[in-house]
Amino acid sequence: MEPPYCFFREKWRLKLGVSEEWREIKYRETFEEETRGLDRRRQCDPACKVEDLEAILKNLYIMDGADQGGRGSLQDAIMAATIAAYEHFISKWKAEI
Repeated sequence: MEPPYCFFREKWRLKLGVSEEWREIKYRETFEEETRGLDRRRQCDPACKVEDLEAILKNLYIMDGADQGGRGSLQDAIMAATIAAYEHFISKWKAEI
């Protein structure tokens, strides 16, 4: 599954080099895992609302911006994919409403 366009993903991809394909693989794995987890949460937790996920996304943005010490390449890929998954999932959910 090709993750949708995301500013954070594109910003992150600019750092990729030819020998760094493993980052893209980790990005895709994380995006798919997060999306599956969000699907399960929505199906199994009747109290889960789109506003809850938006609050989590807001905190993810803060965490992404608080990278003063440097997370490293792996954690950057995971953070970018997690943000993209939340953005995508919230967008799809709002389109259904």
